Amino acid sequence: MTTPASHSSERAPNRLIHETSPYLHQHARNPVDWYPWGPEALAESKRLDRPIFLSIGYSACHWCHVMEHESFENESIAALMNAHFICIKVDREERPDLDQIYMNAVQLMTRRGGWPMSVFLTPELKPFYGGTYWPPESRMGMPGFRDILVKVNEAWLERRGELAHSAEELTSAVREIATQSGERAPLNETHLRRAMQRLISITDRRFGGFGGAPKFPHATDLRVLLRCWKRFDDADALAVSRLTLDKMASGGIYDHLGGGFHRYSTDERWLVPHFEKMLYDNALLVPAYLEAFQATGEPDYARVVRETLDYVLREMTQPDGGVCSTQDADSEGEEGKFFVWTEGEVEHLLGPADARVFNYCYDVSADGNWEGHSILNRPKTAAQAARVLGIDETELATVLDRSRPKLFAARSQRIPPSRDDKVLVSWNGMMISAMAMAAPVLGDEKYAQAARAAADFLLKEMRTPDGKLWHSYKDGQARFNAYLDDYAHLIDGLIDLYQAVFDPRYLKAAVSLAEKMIALFHDTADHGFFYTSSDHEELIARNKEAHDGSTPSGNSMAAWALLRLGRICGRADFEELAVTTLEFMSSVLAQSPTAAGQALVALDFLLGPTREVAIVDGSRSEETAEVLAALHRRFIPNKVIVRGTAAMKDDFLPAPLKPLLQGKTSRGGSATIYLCDHGTCGLPVVGAQGLETALN
Repeated sequence: MTTPASHSSERAPNRLIHETSPYLHQHARNPVDWYPWGPEALAESKRLDRPIFLSIGYSACHWCHVMEHESFENESIAALMNAHFICIKVDREERPDLDQIYMNAVQLMTRRGGWPMSVFLTPELKPFYGGTYWPPESRMGMPGFRDILVKVNEAWLERRGELAHSAEELTSAVREIATQSGERAPLNETHLRRAMQRLISITDRRFGGFGGAPKFPHATDLRVLLRCWKRFDDADALAVSRLTLDKMASGGIYDHLGGGFHRYSTDERWLVPHFEKMLYDNALLVPAYLEAFQATGEPDYARVVRETLDYVLREMTQPDGGVCSTQDADSEGEEGKFFVWTEGEVEHLLGPADARVFNYCYDVSADGNWEGHSILNRPKTAAQAARVLGIDETELATVLDRSRPKLFAARSQRIPPSRDDKVLVSWNGMMISAMAMAAPVLGDEKYAQAARAAADFLLKEMRTPDGKLWHSYKDGQARFNAYLDDYAHLIDGLIDLYQAVFDPRYLKAAVSLAEKMIALFHDTADHGFFYTSSDHEELIARNKEAHDGSTPSGNSMAAWALLRLGRICGRADFEELAVTTLEFMSSVLAQSPTAAGQALVALDFLLGPTREVAIVDGSRSEETAEVLAALHRRFIPNKVIVRGTAAMKDDFLPAPLKPLLQGKTSRGGSATIYLCDHGTCGLPVVGAQGLETALN
């Protein structure tokens, strides 16, 4: 029988109470004698000669909550765990290195993965049995967790040799996966064309997205398609990317009242999401919608960007500038309860006339579209809805515009989902990039200021005295050696931030971090970058990520960031490392293009043509603003921008800016633009009109 919540709240806490992770705190009053990952737990496993039960999850994970409630709060199951195992709880967002290694093991054992991840290890940390969610008792063909504990313990005591042999074989396989890269292939347009053809072929032509349910946003793949449309003039690439962006923005995966996207859709038409909101999903989707806005001029894409970023500023950003990680799927113990509506609730708030319009447009009905409730979505276009309702589109928009704030205000009085407020460098780097990209395109300074505040926080609070990064920050404490993607995403974010605010110190910081990243992570023997640094805790494997997952791989981001930084700063060494990293990943580009979106974005930049845009201010600041507005209106994905002032004499230029700005002056007191490629510049042009003519 599961321990009631009231008993749980009265129970003495276990060791997790001293951790900073909100996810670990959720388990701090389980009857399980949990350890955090660390020397104490690993030593105790060896001292008692007990296997380790390793459970990995994260705070917004619905099935993690279910397994906790069913098994980890169950007194009798906890007694079995405590008697026979050393039980370790890990937040995958704090320790993605452990998650990668043992997820590879679970996938080798079961051919699938997910969270919660449950794996049994020898005291030497070698895996021998694992899975994901297990119910407490056997049901629907799934083994019960109680039975698994009993049988694993029996095998440990009676068939140790078999387990040890299995663990050795599995560990060898995990190590092989950790560094395999496949046969190298030439870097050329073929990879981009093949990726475009593959993505188009697996597109759902009715509902958008790639493949069937469940559907994930695949934001970077959409950016690849936009680049292929531009490179190959392929109308289908633009059409399928627009279809997906449109269907996601009108579906239930998008929060139509508060802005921002939920994790993924459980169905093919984007209606029923898993309701958690992840910072990284929203950070990756913003550039996709932003670039689609530049490519098409569709104002709805700009609206989605604004609403998403406003949600991040309102609900996810801390006063010190750091941005929180996740919002839970559950509130009051029920998934999605915070976000769904009934027909009666809407009518009570809006009155019959406005409710008739709102409910039709947002698919709210008496029976509901999900478990008796309605998830807001827009199955009809505004024109279709107006025609059915017998009103014009202007009146429809007016009704909806006054209705949404009323429902949002009412929703704000509900008990909200919990928030995981730890700050992760990699995810913050993604959001810094998203906000910095959006600011000049949308003409809204608040996004640039938010990006600046987040970057300043990371550079102040999450760097060691010798310039290295920490990974996670919570309750005034920075912890854990940073990983490759922390460095790569923050470098990338700092590049975009410089291009939004033109403060050279962000470029200087990016260069410093790039040099640290190379020193700590680069594989000098086989190229590419390891996921963990050379001074990291020794684990059973040292991974080199080549495939994108829910976020871009560290290697693909490192290549992208180094290419751009090298081009801005004239650092051929950075560009050379980017090229050898893409060569290390070339077999993935050739064989699995849908798992290499960010690397394909980097390859598109490498193949060019690229625009190195050097702007020198004239006497009127508004003229430079006009030039920048003209530049950002266009979809020019492969560009870098630097800016100098007439007062910036060559001898006083910041070092990172010298290669592109040295010797360049303002002509006749006007804003002057130099369009270059690999440092070779054409004749300067003057003003926004001159830029437009040159670009055309």
